[in-house]
Amino acid sequence: MKTPKKTPLRVLGNIARPHSPTRTFAAVSRATPVRTPNPGSPLRRASHGLFVPARTFTRDGTSFNATSRTAPPFAFAFDIDGVLLHVAKPIPGATETLEYLQHHDIPFILLTNGGGKHEQERVEDLSKRLGVPLSTENFVQSHTPFQELVHRSWGQSQINGQTETELQNENGLSGLVDKNILITGSDPAKSRLIAEAYGFKSVITPADILAAHPALFPFEPLLKDRYIATARPLPSANPKIDAIFVFNDPRDWALDTQIIIDLLLSQDGILGTYSSKNGRPEYENHGWQADNQPHLYFSNHDLFWSASYHLPRFGQGAFQAALVGIWNQITGGKAELRRSTIGKPYPRTYGYAERVLSQWRGELLRRSGREDPKSEAQPLTRVYMVGDNPESDIRGANEYSSPQGTEWASILVRTGVWNKDRDGEPKHTPTVIVDDVKSAVGWALEREGWR
Repeated sequence: MKTPKKTPLRVLGNIARPHSPTRTFAAVSRATPVRTPNPGSPLRRASHGLFVPARTFTRDGTSFNATSRTAPPFAFAFDIDGVLLHVAKPIPGATETLEYLQHHDIPFILLTNGGGKHEQERVEDLSKRLGVPLSTENFVQSHTPFQELVHRSWGQSQINGQTETELQNENGLSGLVDKNILITGSDPAKSRLIAEAYGFKSVITPADILAAHPALFPFEPLLKDRYIATARPLPSANPKIDAIFVFNDPRDWALDTQIIIDLLLSQDGILGTYSSKNGRPEYENHGWQADNQPHLYFSNHDLFWSASYHLPRFGQGAFQAALVGIWNQITGGKAELRRSTIGKPYPRTYGYAERVLSQWRGELLRRSGREDPKSEAQPLTRVYMVGDNPESDIRGANEYSSPQGTEWASILVRTGVWNKDRDGEPKHTPTVIVDDVKSAVGWALEREGWR
């Protein structure tokens, strides 16, 4: 196979810098098409050579270009770790790819199962690392959708197969704004600040409970100094907890597991109590979690993630699996642990991301001075989910059914957690497998007729 000729030296990483008059996107595509959905036009096999999509493309008889008042009918959603960054360093081609999309006002969002920082802090950090200006307006991390629960509930909806009940505050309004919530994560004190920034008013951490009831955990705490420095007084000696949130990957599994299990076995969510309904077959679910205990929320279920070590490391999904295993031992396997898990691959997160993406698309039109009310009202035709994890990124895009009729196509890259030699063929089949994010966007642009 011949090596494709490079575009002029003015082009960096095969994607033109902002000052380039040609603004071409030259990408060496090593895409491996896996399945052929119907995108509205025949899917062309991505070549191993060079294709150079330019500023104009045509879809269904409509021409789009950088000065058109009509927004492109497609967009992108990018995972971060393993797609744009590896061990906090940009993956080759990532910066140039985002620059190209920004220059052409092609909408994209960053959709990650990561968390533990406020959205503003994370976006500022990503902007520095990638060398690209980013915004919280097109950024969704694992716990971002929890903001919805401040003033409303998720009602009778299905998440991870579990039906949620309506949550109401003392004024009869849905939401947890004035309720006691327990939060944990890699740094519970920091997670508390994030939750408070979201609007939750009464946020409790495991450190608060341990400080008030040291006998609750009869071992040397793993993060004792941190707990001493960050603990706050409880609102009462034994407060009622209305919800439990795991914001990101916990560090002190032993303490967190003990407190969470205690609350799931409690009466009415009151710390230090035990429900008389537990294990009683005459009650629903054999009485387990049938006495107004707090609802348990996880922000993602990723078992593994790609870090600096050469093998994948445990993520929040491992903590959830451990908690479920202990729960099964306690209940004798007679009651499944009722909880809600969001993040990729679950539909609630993809629906949230689609709404954010649609709003961002409209914002790009307004900022560019090319706002078209008709275009803004039209839903996206297609979103390309670019990820490195078949169990979250690919599965989520494949299974999500958009209420707007938007198609989600999945692109699996080889730069992250998935490794064919180790893992074999992905369990969830992507639309295409490519080498990296640059190849992913190049393949998608060619598919859209951006030439």
